[in-house]
Amino acid sequence: MTLDEAWEILQGSQFKRTRNREIILEFFSGKDRYLTAMEVRNHMAADNPGVSFDTIYRNLTTFSELGILEETELNGERHFRMQCDHGVHHHHFICTDCGKTESIPHCPMESLSVNLPGYEVEGHKFEVYGKCPVCLYP
Repeated sequence: MTLDEAWEILQGSQFKRTRNREIILEFFSGKDRYLTAMEVRNHMAADNPGVSFDTIYRNLTTFSELGILEETELNGERHFRMQCDHGVHHHHFICTDCGKTESIPHCPMESLSVNLPGYEVEGHKFEVYGKCPVCLYP
């Protein structure tokens, strides 16, 4: 997702363009991995040391609910990343060390649905966790 697309979604949902939102979205747009609220806070602290976790979490949650950010849980903590391949169904391999992601275009539900005759699947989530080549062979 581009920054322009993110702002269109926010403005279409009656959210104002604030400096905090700009900083958060710009930070995510330059990353190809999942990030924690703490990483966002550390990034923002240089220019705004008083920014609260409430402000950060509120914005991250809003962005996630609007489909601007994707969300997952790693080690009991929420992680976020900019929505990728918007509108194209896919899954991710997520590095447990650095958070880098790699898209997995094949969906396992295609084969699993054969084992569920008579059932209607309303949604699913599939993620693969491990170490990327950079973290595995430093």
